[in-house]
Amino acid sequence: MSIELVIGDITEQPDLDAVVNAANAQLKSGGGVAGAIHRAAGPKLAEACRPLGPIEPGQAVITQAFDLSNRYVIHALGPRYEIDEPSDQLLALAYRNALKCCSEKSLTSVGFPAISAGAFGFPLEKAARIAVETVKAEAPESLNVRFVLFDDESRAAFADQLERAGG
Repeated sequence: MSIELVIGDITEQPDLDAVVNAANAQLKSGGGVAGAIHRAAGPKLAEACRPLGPIEPGQAVITQAFDLSNRYVIHALGPRYEIDEPSDQLLALAYRNALKCCSEKSLTSVGFPAISAGAFGFPLEKAARIAVETVKAEAPESLNVRFVLFDDESRAAFADQLERAGG
């Protein structure tokens, strides 16, 4: 398994089998990552998501990627910090269930955003620690993981946690 950190747009990762949507419970378009993915994937994504929602914090479901250059979109619902409890365990579960989707489809590469670290209010450093620890512990050896992050601050937080976790 390899873990890569990049600053970029999760909808522009054509070399990955799947990208992860920081979804909302209804699996609808919204702001942030969910809005960007839905806009890039086109209206068929909303149609594919409709019968799958709502989902609970920690759950993940997978759909085709439609107009994205990836094969799949994995929709993972992270917790709203200090509202959906226990927040830490639910965030780890969201990553774990997204990785399970990768295994079920025999994917070799996936791109994750910083789930719950935006509008859902999870502190960045804590979200980065949970993401890195869960991926390192749970990802299959054959999976290449890329964290596609929004800015330098996010990349630095993930890089620090990756270093603490032993690379």
